[in-house]
Amino acid sequence: MKLKIIVLLLCLFCHNALAASGVATAHPIATAAGIKMLELGGNAFDAAIAITATLAVVEPASSGLGGGGFWLLYDADQDKSIMLDGREKAPLAATHDMYLDEQGNVLPNLSISGALSAGIPGEPAALVWLEKHYGTLPLTVSLQPAIDAATDGFEVGPRYRKNIEYRIDAINTSPEAAEIFLIDGQVPEIGARIVQNDLAKTLRTLAVQGHDGFYAGDIAEKLVQGVKQAGGIWSLQDLAEYQVAVREPVVVEYNGMTLTSAALPSSGGLVLAESLNILSNYEIESMDDADFTHVTVEAMRRAYRDRAEYMGDTDFVEVPTKMLNDRQYANGLNQSLRMDRATPSIQLAPTWVDRQNGQDTTHFSVVDDQGNRVAATLSINYPFGAGVVPTGTGVLLNDEMDDFSAKPGQPNVYGLVGARSNAIEPGKRMLSSMSPTFLETANRIVVLGTPGGSRIISMVLLGALEFHRRADADSINQATAQAIAQAIAQAIVDRPRYHHQYLPDVIQYEPGALSEQTIAALEARGHEFKPVNRKWGNMQVVIVDKDSGEITAASDGRGEGQAKVLP
Repeated sequence: MKLKIIVLLLCLFCHNALAASGVATAHPIATAAGIKMLELGGNAFDAAIAITATLAVVEPASSGLGGGGFWLLYDADQDKSIMLDGREKAPLAATHDMYLDEQGNVLPNLSISGALSAGIPGEPAALVWLEKHYGTLPLTVSLQPAIDAATDGFEVGPRYRKNIEYRIDAINTSPEAAEIFLIDGQVPEIGARIVQNDLAKTLRTLAVQGHDGFYAGDIAEKLVQGVKQAGGIWSLQDLAEYQVAVREPVVVEYNGMTLTSAALPSSGGLVLAESLNILSNYEIESMDDADFTHVTVEAMRRAYRDRAEYMGDTDFVEVPTKMLNDRQYANGLNQSLRMDRATPSIQLAPTWVDRQNGQDTTHFSVVDDQGNRVAATLSINYPFGAGVVPTGTGVLLNDEMDDFSAKPGQPNVYGLVGARSNAIEPGKRMLSSMSPTFLETANRIVVLGTPGGSRIISMVLLGALEFHRRADADSINQATAQAIAQAIAQAIVDRPRYHHQYLPDVIQYEPGALSEQTIAALEARGHEFKPVNRKWGNMQVVIVDKDSGEITAASDGRGEGQAKVLP
């Protein structure tokens, strides 16, 4: 009997432990940082700390200590998923109409450039929380790769150059930011090295002092002083009172696939759930491209409409979350969906309705050999955030205040409209589209996410549908299991992308994403199109084969990232 029990326990251990670990991030230096933590004996959460901090150094257009994000965590020991909410907050001095003129009109650029556009950062607090609750390595170890990257510098690539060129005017208004990210006030050439010594010092202070190393003391005083000198409204109290929040993720079942994603103040999980609940009324696997695109666009249209109407920070506003994730509610929305005709957005139930980018933000996915996993999407909002660095900190400020609804019905920089649920209030978290996600079927688990502004949710939706279409692929042995999983991972990140967000009432699409025949068929149904002359997104995927324990990973070829599996 004892022998049987021992054998049973060993089998259970083998089932939970995986054959490998996998990391996929938006930059090779960040991928190397995550792999290093795993090689040192750390877990997925230690790797997440190292990756988050390193991306703050090498992808300053996308994320940073001056920004925030959402970390979707799965703890294998507890068999439990949680969402760590490190979203920025509005300063306590913020007001409802702070971006409006005397006539009530939105003042151009005030919420996207300059210190007044900056919310209170959450990323440093999230790093400390992760180390305290889930990490096995001290911050002095897990932050070291980021410190090294800041001290040694990183080489300018095409992606950095394109983003800094786009935001050079904002950067040049901050002498400190210009000194760090430009060369003599100009865009650096490919191969130039960006060194951030002050950021390295801030990271060292955070590593040694923890939460107070950023939110109190010398760093906090420099941050507040620098923000105020640049026209912002931060206070020491803002920093002292900032805390991360732990949320229950959104979970939805779709035809044998479980999707777990971010909860409010991220709109991602609920918009994904509502879209999938609508799509569950259709056999999309048997549809041609025109029908498939039509029903997915119509689902997006209705879900993004509800985003605009209902969603905001649940610590401040009542949001009907159960209704929005209810299959019967989705069935009701589906009643107005016709296969032969597009539904003009203006004909849906009215909401408060009176520009499009997405190269900013970043994502990474990690799975360790014990089955722990992290999907994290991080941002400072617009490329290079507010364009301001307080002197002596190296911290580039976010411009996440633009994600609030400055005025009901007025689109933000991503063209998204909002209602009173997402109005500015002191201490409130702004609504987000970041959607770190887990997918699970009987034989596979997927960890995925992407940057892309308002298009994040539609990209994750298309990625989830691509996985679902391929998820039943069987394997004969370990070798074929790995090959199939790698093909699935690559198909998810390579998937051509299109997008609809309720308003503006157009289908945007990547070059080559839709055939001429499909476009013609959809135009005949009343759809309007807006081609985008470049590809978007930067999806990072790790897949676990539940039977073999093998891990595969893929990084979106649209970016400069790297996926790596550690045996």
